[in-house]
Amino acid sequence: MLEDPILTRPIFALAHDYRHGSRVARHQHGHAQLLHALSGVVTVNTDAGTWVVPPGRGVWVPAGVAHDLKIAGQVRMRTLFVDPLARADLPESCRVVDISPLLRELIVTAMEIDHSYALGGRDERVMELILDELRVLPILALNVPSPSNPVLAELCRRLRETPGESWTRQAAAESIGLSDKTLTRLFQRETGLSFVQWLRRLRLLMALDSLAAGHSVLDVALDLGYESPSAFTAMFRRTLGVPPSFYVGKQPAHGANSPAWRT
Repeated sequence: MLEDPILTRPIFALAHDYRHGSRVARHQHGHAQLLHALSGVVTVNTDAGTWVVPPGRGVWVPAGVAHDLKIAGQVRMRTLFVDPLARADLPESCRVVDISPLLRELIVTAMEIDHSYALGGRDERVMELILDELRVLPILALNVPSPSNPVLAELCRRLRETPGESWTRQAAAESIGLSDKTLTRLFQRETGLSFVQWLRRLRLLMALDSLAAGHSVLDVALDLGYESPSAFTAMFRRTLGVPPSFYVGKQPAHGANSPAWRT
């Protein structure tokens, strides 16, 4: 687990690598964090939901939010610890974010800057620019919200355990003794997503994790209940803008040719 550094400045950068299959137990920090995965896939779990970070992207975790990490693939992590008061409008909730080419290079540069960097010089200007960039990070729809309603939470637990089953909204509603209409209202109220959207996101995030772990596109598609690899690939491409093979041992491109991320 990454220990909280003693910050003498508003921001501090730290590099940490993880082996495939590693887990970091539930913990929290007094500082906000931006976890940037250069390679591999990181899954972040909190009481509010699950966020999955593909290579080249990042996840923002506010100060005081209890979370645990699951590692798939060989993860090279670059972490920014940020004083939550460093900027008045820093994000107040967890989110997966795009990392611009500028911010990526700034993070790489920050790894060489001492945590007690001198004020008034280049090092401070680099760190201040990072803080400005953190305020405008594009949000990516790579999270699955966790409902607080106990009945719906039980259904979501079943969905996570059996994502490959042929779940329909009606079958899901009947499995927990609700009507189709009640389930629809609950999902929208508790998660902000429809049942179909929530299940699609769950399968997508599980696919990213499995692909990073080295499983083939065919195996992932069948495990998640798709009739064929082509149907799975079509869903994946429609949502992320690239085929699933793009995430097998590769890092996403940035800039104008980056994948289009859609809900």
